[in-house]
Amino acid sequence: MLENEIAPTDPAPEEGSGDQAPTEVAEDISYHAVEKDGHVTAIWEMQGRKHMRTIDPRSRQGQDILRLYTTEHHDETPTLGASEAASS
Repeated sequence: MLENEIAPTDPAPEEGSGDQAPTEVAEDISYHAVEKDGHVTAIWEMQGRKHMRTIDPRSRQGQDILRLYTTEHHDETPTLGASEAASS
């Protein structure tokens, strides 16, 4: 099962002379958590649709990514007002 976790990144300003032409604008980097049996087994760093690298979730960087970016899927509980309206 894959779960998409997107990390907005700002490209760092390049140092050096201003004579170089700007390169192609890089796409945002996203992180995809690979889960098996409810546990994250790997983190894929993607740039667009291209797989850049695999990060071990036990590594320092993997722990930082998991701590910073949480899933956007939340369990929604039914509101009390909706159940009262249905019983009327």
